[in-house]
Amino acid sequence: MTIDVVLPSSGMGIEEATIVRWLKDVGDKVSEGETIVEVETAKATVEIEAPAAGTLATIVAPVGTTVEVNAVIGTIEGDV
Repeated sequence: MTIDVVLPSSGMGIEEATIVRWLKDVGDKVSEGETIVEVETAKATVEIEAPAAGTLATIVAPVGTTVEVNAVIGTIEGDV
């Protein structure tokens, strides 16, 4: 099953963020709750956690990309 990794709303009126660094590469195993990517908003750098355990299948938003809140930034192929 494929699970989307989305840029969550951090509140504070933030509507977009820039991908600063992926901590995992495509094909790497991830655990639910593990930090997999860092993004920068106008106010702070934020760590995004994996929503599920599995394998990072795709990186939709590479480093340097600015994305809107709730946009898909990657996918995880979940462990079944």
